[in-house]
Parts: sequence; C-alpha cells; structure tokens
Amino acid sequence: MMRLPARPVLLWLIGLALCAGIALRANYTADMSAFLPRSPTPAQQLLVDQLTEGVLSRLLLVGIEGASPEARADLSRQLAKRLDEGGLFLSVRNGDAATLARDRELLFTHRYLLSPAVSPGRFTTEGLHDAVEASIDLLASPAGMVLKGLLSHDPTGEMMELIGSLDTSGSPASQHGVWASRDGRRAILMLQTRASGSDTDAQAAAITRIRDDFAALARQAGHPEARLLVSGAAVFAVNSRSAIESEAVRLTTLSTAAVISLLLLVYRSFTAVLLGLLPVASGALAGIAAVALGFGGVHGLTIGFGTTLIGEAVDYTIYYFVQSDGKDEGSWMERFWPTIRLGVLTSIFGFASLLFSGFPGLAQLGLYSIAGLITAATVTRFVLPHLRPAGFRIRDIAPVGIALSRFWNQLSRGRLVIPVLAIAAVVVLVTHRDHLWSASLSGLSPVSAADQALDQSLRADLGAPDLRYLVVLKAADREAALRAAEAVGQRLDTLVRDGALGGFETPARFLPSVATQTARQQSLPERSELARRLDAALADLPLRPGKLSAFLDDVEAARRQPLLTPEALKHTTLALAVDSLLLERPQGWTVLLPLRAPAGDTPLDPLRIQAALAGSDALFVDIFGESNRLYQTYLDEAILLSLAGILAIVVLMAVALRRPARLLRVMIPVVTAELIVMAGLALGGQALTLLHLVGMLLIVAVGTNYALFFDRADSNPGDDPRTLASLLLANLATVIGFGALAFSPVPVLKAIGITVGPGAVLTLMLSAMLVRRSPR
Repeated sequence: MMRLPARPVLLWLIGLALCAGIALRANYTADMSAFLPRSPTPAQQLLVDQLTEGVLSRLLLVGIEGASPEARADLSRQLAKRLDEGGLFLSVRNGDAATLARDRELLFTHRYLLSPAVSPGRFTTEGLHDAVEASIDLLASPAGMVLKGLLSHDPTGEMMELIGSLDTSGSPASQHGVWASRDGRRAILMLQTRASGSDTDAQAAAITRIRDDFAALARQAGHPEARLLVSGAAVFAVNSRSAIESEAVRLTTLSTAAVISLLLLVYRSFTAVLLGLLPVASGALAGIAAVALGFGGVHGLTIGFGTTLIGEAVDYTIYYFVQSDGKDEGSWMERFWPTIRLGVLTSIFGFASLLFSGFPGLAQLGLYSIAGLITAATVTRFVLPHLRPAGFRIRDIAPVGIALSRFWNQLSRGRLVIPVLAIAAVVVLVTHRDHLWSASLSGLSPVSAADQALDQSLRADLGAPDLRYLVVLKAADREAALRAAEAVGQRLDTLVRDGALGGFETPARFLPSVATQTARQQSLPERSELARRLDAALADLPLRPGKLSAFLDDVEAARRQPLLTPEALKHTTLALAVDSLLLERPQGWTVLLPLRAPAGDTPLDPLRIQAALAGSDALFVDIFGESNRLYQTYLDEAILLSLAGILAIVVLMAVALRRPARLLRVMIPVVTAELIVMAGLALGGQALTLLHLVGMLLIVAVGTNYALFFDRADSNPGDDPRTLASLLLANLATVIGFGALAFSPVPVLKAIGITVGPGAVLTLMLSAMLVRRSPR
C-alpha cells in the first residue's frame, strides 16, 4: 500500500497547483526583447526595433519560376490581387501597369511640391530660360520620348528632375507588364506583412496564405510546372522556429525513449521510471512559474534550453533509487543526501551568476534553472520517498559497480596523464585564441546556405536595399522628423555627388515637410507674372509661348492645391516607401534613411559617412556590425559571469570540503574536462558560441556531482559498488539525452550536444582516475 503522509505530499500538490496556475496565466513571448540589454544603446534599440517592428522584419520577397513568361506574369497579377484583398499584407507590389500609372499620376500632379529643383530662382526669367533650354536639349537624348509628351505641361522638366532625384539604380526589370528577374526567368513580387516581425505565428500564417493562394491559382490556370519561391527575414524566422521545434521534439522523443528504456532495463520497474520523472516535471513547472513572477513574462527559448539544463534532475532520482537499498531510507538520507545537496548547491551557484546579466534572456535562463533544480532536488528528497510503494525495490545492480570498481582501479594508474591532457588542451586553446569564439551570430543561425543564396538572388532582382547601413533621426513630431531628414539629405547628396555613396532613401522625397512644400509653393509666381517672364525667357529659344498655356494652367493650379499629406499617398506604392521610413513611436518619431553602397566594388566608408553627419543629431548604424557587436557584448558578459560562477563554486567547495587536497580532487576533473572539450572543438574548426558556453555550465553542474561522489568519505565499503553503478547509469542517461543533440543539423541544439555529451563522459572518467577509493 502506498504511503501518503499528508504534509510532504500535500505541500507538493499545492505547490504544483500554484505553479500550474501561474504558468497558465503567464505571458509567453518569442520576440527579441529578451535579448536586448536592460539599458540599450540607441543603436542596439534600433536593431531590435528593426528586427521586431521595422520593414526589415516584415518584407517578403516572392519569385515565380517555371511555365512561360506570359503565364508567370498572369500568375503574378492574380496572386497580387488575391493577396491584396486578403488583409494580411500592408502592401503588395509586382510592378503592374495600373499601380505604376497611379504613382506617375500622383508625382506629376504634385511635381511642383516634390521637385527638388523648385525654388524662387527657378521661375525668374533666367531660371525659366535655362530650364526650358535644358528640356529642349534633353529631347535629343534617349529620355526625349518621355519628355516629348510632357513638354507642353512641364517645359521646365520638374517631372524629369523628380525622376532624376530618385534612386533608380536598383529598379527591377519588367516583363509582360510585371516585375521580372534580370534574366527574365522569374516573375517577382515584394510584399509587406501587416503583422510585426516579432509575431512569428502571424508571419507563418501570411507565408502559408501566399503558398496556398499560389497553389490554387496555378492549379486553376493549368500550370502545375509553376514554382513559388518565398524569402525574407520572416521566412527565416518561421523556418528556424519550425526547424528547432521539430528537431527538439524529434530528438527529445528519441532520447527520452532511450533513457526510459535504459532505466527500465536497469530498474525492471515502470513504477520507478514514472516516479523518477516527477522531480523533472515538477522542476520544469516551477521554473516557468519563477520566471513568470520574476520577469512578468517567459521567453520561449528559456523554456527550451532551461528544461535541457534541469535534465540534471534525472540524476537525483537515479542516485536515490540505486544507492538506496530499499529498506533503510533514513540511512541513505544521512549518508548520500549531503553529497547530492552540495552538488545541487554548486549548480545553483553556477547558474546564479546569470541572474546578474544585463540581458533578460540570460537572467531568465539562470532563474529557470535554479528554481527547477531546487524543486527537483526537494521533490526527490522529501516527496519521492513517500510516494514509493512499501517494500518497493529495484533490481540490485551492485555487481555492475563491482566490475566498474576493478576497471577504475586499473584506470587510476594512469592518473598522471591528466596534467598532460590539461596542458595540451591549454596549448591548443592558446594557439587558437584569436578564432576560439565566434564573432558573429552566423554560428547560431539555422538558415541554410541555399536559403541565403535565394534571398540574395531575389533581393538583387528587386533591387531591394539590404538595409545594412542606416542613418537614423529622432524627432518630437512628424514635421520635425521630415525637416531633419531634409537637412541630413543635403549632406548625403554631397556624398552621392562625390561617389562616396551610391544613393539613399528618404521619406522626404515623396512627403516633404510642410515648410519645404510651402516654400516651393510660394516660389511659384502668379499666372500673369509667369506669362510675362516666360515670354522673355523664350525670346531666343525655338519654342513659342502659345504652346505652353497648359504649363501656365498647371502652375496656377499648383499654387492653390492642398499640400501633400500621408493620406494623399494611399493606394500608391509611394505610401510604402514613406510608412517604412517614417515611424511613429511612443517616444516620438523615427526616420530611417537606408544607404546604398557605391557602384562597383567600392565599399561604403563608415568614417566618411560619420564625418558628413558630424554636428547633426543623426545616428549612423551598421545593422550587421551592430548585431555582431550586440552578440559579442552578450557573449563577453556571459563569459565573465560564468567565470564568476565557477569562482563562487570553488569558494563553496573550499568551505564544504575544508581540505585543499579534496578541493583539488573535485575541481581538477571538471576543469580538465572543460579544457579538453573546448580544445577538441577548436581542433575540429568549431568556433565557440553562447550555446557552447551554456553547455559548459551544465558540464560543471553534472561533473561536480560525479567528483563529489568519488570523493565522499564513506565508512561503509559496501556502498561503493552501488555508488559506482548509480554514477555510470546517471552518466549514460546524460550522454543519451545530450548526445542525441550532437547529431542535430540545427546549430543551437548541436552546440549543446557536442559540448555536454563528451564533457559528461570526461568528468566521470577523470574523477574516477584521480580519486583513490580505499575501503575502510
């Protein structure tokens, strides 16, 4: 009959209920907020804003291949129409004639408010003469066919000035009335999702809608050979999440099944296996509740990696079931629990260092692991004995321990190899010190080379800027933001003329400030005065004033037309350009000016850009460089905190073990194993990342348990075989659980697997080699 003393079990059940209630009501996130420092720099804040809310995170590039060019164009138009009506996208662009016609009409109607050439001097007699003469000369150029139809309305060439001010170097090609790739083998579209980049579920729904609509249209049109290509930051995020989730589920299922099979083989009891999982499940639930209370929300990665870290809790139940003889549990608590408790404390000290991180993501991981381990150990110590059926025993595996004892005794003769291995590992690490740690996020990216190549190809076809280099402005209101953009734009224009910059985008190009529009409008003379000046300006030119009455009408209308507003840009692709670059935030308005590198192989010179912006409030940001700097800051801090945690563990061990010799016997195997694993990764060409560091923390947590058990001064020699057997079983469970991750194609999972698996084996072997176990 199962013993159920009221107090321990009741308190456990109440705690589980409370944790479950908190977990169910918790706010779960998957955005970048957990990886933004608590006190971010302006550049870091901009980086995360772009990754979560900016156009970079919401831009999708679509290609249609296969079928004939005419069929691809037709599918492009139908797909654009259906997606535009679906409500999931803010903008759907494919270069169709109707949309371009709307854009041209708006630009032409408001040309006097938009043209950068419009000024009081432009409409003096001399200014009119020079402008009309330039237009006449332009008639003989390849652009003359465009200008010829506009001459009577726009003899000063404002529309051509406006077109000339645009950065058209990256404009996509056109085929059968829609955008196409340079080689004509692919129709292309550019979409902007309504959902923010941080809403991965909504982004996944939008991508699914694209694929479903295309499949239906291709089937209806009888073009099964047509193929859809989709790329962009949202696609990478969705695919990465899917890959991590599917791999984690697959490998966790396999490793869990393998561990359960191992335990069943050893225990020969389903009851023991089920009871052994209770501390782990309790710890995971407590970890979620602790993070939810401590941070107000739980990040998805915290749960994923935190649960991996508290996998150490499986070892506690193994120690309990194997080391206990099933009759005298009080004796087991007296002899073995202090050692387990000290091992738990070392894990807590190690992960506690993460609580001081300036990055909420690391702090969450530390709190989750600490709460989970404390709960798992507490359940093992106080609850599990009461849930264990009366008279319950697992199969005696002491004979395994006896065999192991003979093996370790033989192996310990080679203990002198430990300092040799440690020194060799240090030499390797020193040799590879310049490339030991990954300097960029690429080491963590699960995006394949093929997906990256597709993105680059589609981006080149569309002429979409890579948004790596940005100039950022802040202002209190929209008008101030636009005026600041115009002022900075003048500085950037100088760099463009000098060839230091290929071009740049600005919202002020299509939505000038009210002040600029008003100044341009006020520079337009009254009709009678304009007619008088025009007569004088055309005196020696082959163009008669009588043919330009439409010009006089248009200027007079422009003098009275309302100023251009964001509302006027609706239903044009110009609205996307403005809305993507002019952003309203709770703290005010932000203006983004993406920069284009010079043509050819000439790189953009950041120092020259910064020099040109000196004295302004503009901030130059290299998104790629800033992301790597943010990651490097993240990594540097994690390394320092981990070292602080290891130092705290050494102090704890020194106090608990009291003798320097015992302290060395416990710490040397763990430190040596860490060095060997790092050296092995370096020799294998594997640059270390943040996830390798997390794996090393787990090696310390698991490895100190092994070392402490080998060091334990036990007055009963009969317990030694059982202890060895429990350590081997715990080690096998750890190797199976984490070793499976080493075969994952997902870098973040593989990094933990290839670190913890070998590290766990090494700490066990080195601990056994170093510590002499002499029965008394």
